[in-house]
Order: sequence, then structure tokens, then C-alpha cells
Amino acid sequence: MTVSSTARIVRPSLVRPLGWATLIANVVLVVTGGAVRLTGSGLGCPTWPRCTGESMTPHGNLNIHSAIEFGNRTLTFVLTAIAIATFVAAWQSGRRDLRLLALWIALGIPAQAIIGGITVLTDLNPWIVSLHLLCSMAIIGLSVLFLWRIDHAELPVVGGPVVRLAWATFGAAWLVLYAGTVVTGSGPHAGDAHSPRNGLSPLQVSQLHADLVFLFIGLTVGLVFAALALHAPAATVQAAVILLVVELAQSLIGFVQYFTNLPIVLVGFHMLGAALIAAAVTWVLLRIRQPTLT
Repeated sequence: MTVSSTARIVRPSLVRPLGWATLIANVVLVVTGGAVRLTGSGLGCPTWPRCTGESMTPHGNLNIHSAIEFGNRTLTFVLTAIAIATFVAAWQSGRRDLRLLALWIALGIPAQAIIGGITVLTDLNPWIVSLHLLCSMAIIGLSVLFLWRIDHAELPVVGGPVVRLAWATFGAAWLVLYAGTVVTGSGPHAGDAHSPRNGLSPLQVSQLHADLVFLFIGLTVGLVFAALALHAPAATVQAAVILLVVELAQSLIGFVQYFTNLPIVLVGFHMLGAALIAAAVTWVLLRIRQPTLT
């Protein structure tokens, strides 16, 4: 389907549902990408952009690993279709801010595909794998910003100590997310039995990750109390509390998985939690920077 034919189908009224579709699809991509790594299917398609040296699909060498890896790759086409539809709807809305955000989100899809290809061509280099995941987290954050801007574009941006605290919480969240990818790069779930690890001590980087998590949780607790003390709108307080609950659940999963030798199911839920934190911390920051009456 071309962009012109899509434009005849997509209406500006679909901006919101398409924004949600973009957010959900990228969260799903994080989970399925984790499934590829956790099942050892990272090199199920050993080359890129083709799955094998002769074919775009694994039909000649079909096995469980190639099916999982190829299935994850096909999600790119779903994400591309959603991104094009979202951009067309944003364009038809006539709003420059939504157009630019939709464009950045759309450009993130081929960027992800290229980074994914580099991970395969470098035999799942753990540093490139980290970048691959962080790119998804950035697109999730942009998707949340897109949804926020639909209804709150005209709200003034405020400053002050609480806003600075929200920015510090946001920064701590990204330090936690990055440190988590470094921990993963030092651990056993490489995506393939022969893929390299980053050579760092899993114990030491896990301790650093835990320290950053404590900092993140502490800042979020401070944010909740600051919002309550300043009589912030209930929705703002609720958003901060939801972020704190997600953090605590994510921390519990992280500690349990560490002391139970990283079972695949728990690691998968931990990756879902990371995606939810990327979304929630962005939403909280936006609510505090542009406060609403409700």
C-alpha cells in the first residue's frame, strides 16, 4: 500500500488509536526481541537483510530458532504499516508538532532494522544488542509524547524544583535501562551459544544496576511526596504512584531472577517491565512539565 492510497483511508480522527497502536506495537517488539535472545534464536537467520544467503525467508532451513528470529523480523513490516498510517493521520490533522513526532517515530523503524541487521552481522555483539533495545525504548518514549501532545499541546511548560526532580527521575530511569543492558551483555542469555559477552563481571555490573535502581526508586518516592505536598492534580499523583508500583514490581522480578539463575520466563517479564518503565517515566515527566487541572 502506497502512502497516497493510505491517505485515502486514514482519517485525522484515527490519530489517537494509531498513537496507541504505535506504543503497544513497540512494547510488543521489545518482548518478542527478548524472546529471540532468550530462546537462543538470535542467529536463527544468520545473515541480513536476507534470512539465509539464498532467501529472504528460512523455508529451506526452517527450525524453531529460524522461525522465531524470522517472526520477529516480520514485525518490522507491521510497525512500518502502523508508522505510515500514524504519519498520514498526523499530516491530515494539520498539526506540525504531531507531524514531526510521527516522522521521528517512522524514521525509528528503519533505524531499528539497520541496527538489528548489524547485531546479526556482528554475531550479536552485546554492545550493539544494547543499542538495539535502547532504540526501542526511545521510540516508546516518543510514542508516549505523541499521545500526550494530542490533547495537551497548548499547555504551558513550567519550571521549578519539582520539574527538576522529575527530570532527575527521568535521567535515572535511562541510566537504569542502560545499566540493565550491560548486565544482560555480561550474562548467559546471549541469543546464541557462540555469541560473545562483554567481558564485564556480572556480579559487579549487577551491583551497579541495583544501586541505580535504588536511586531511581528514591527519586520517584520523592516525586510522589512532592506532588502530594504541592497538591498536584490527582492524575499527576496517580501517574507518579503507578510509576513507583511498576518500579517496585520490576525490582522484585530483577532480584528474584538474579537469585534463581535467570530463568527465561522471569527475564522476559523483566524486559516487559523495562518497556513499561520507559513509557511511565515519560508520562510522569510530561504531566509535571505541563500540569493540567485534572
